[in-house]
Amino acid sequence: MSRPWSRFGVRALAISLLVTGVAGGLYLESDRETQQRISSARLAAETEQVELELLRQRRAEHQRATVQRRTAEREAAEKATATAKAEAAKVKRAEQVTQQQQQQQQQQQQAQSASGATVPYTGPIPASCDEFSGNRAIGCALTLEQGWGLDQFACLNKLWNKESGWNHKAYNAASGATGIPQAVPGNKMSGAGADWQTNPATQIKWGLGYIKSRYSTPCGAWQQSQNAGWY
Repeated sequence: MSRPWSRFGVRALAISLLVTGVAGGLYLESDRETQQRISSARLAAETEQVELELLRQRRAEHQRATVQRRTAEREAAEKATATAKAEAAKVKRAEQVTQQQQQQQQQQQQAQSASGATVPYTGPIPASCDEFSGNRAIGCALTLEQGWGLDQFACLNKLWNKESGWNHKAYNAASGATGIPQAVPGNKMSGAGADWQTNPATQIKWGLGYIKSRYSTPCGAWQQSQNAGWY
């Protein structure tokens, strides 16, 4: 073979090898890109699956929490309803007992009133005169001096609360009733002391004497006040 053809053959071979290398490189590059795309797709699919699983778990937890909350609310409502019914029944029983007691007391009072006997006081009785102050404390002490008990002072307290509020300066211009016992006229109380206009003790002494002579006891005077509106 001549030298020119030999050089041409070498060049052709080199070009062929170059083309083959380039083609192989392109193929490898294309295959690598394909593998990367496959890997990316697989990773995306796995990520989506994980997210779907997390979403499913969260939905299940939310459903469980909702069921638990609704169960707790229902149980609380049922408990509240039961408690309210029990309290209502308790109040109703107490009202029935109170009504029965009031009816019994009224029957006793009616029976005693018919027989002319003094109705006993059934309200709260103070433990001592230390529970009171001012004119009431004076009235309590003088009531005990008269030989009456604290039950009688309880009646007296109600009576003079109604009449004057224990105000020794009380005066009713329409009737002329004066002082703590609302004496009519007020100068009647001078029999207990010249200072009857200013001294609550003098007014109380006169009032207790009046009650004793007319009604025997403060509870008798209170009964009269309840029945007639005056004593």
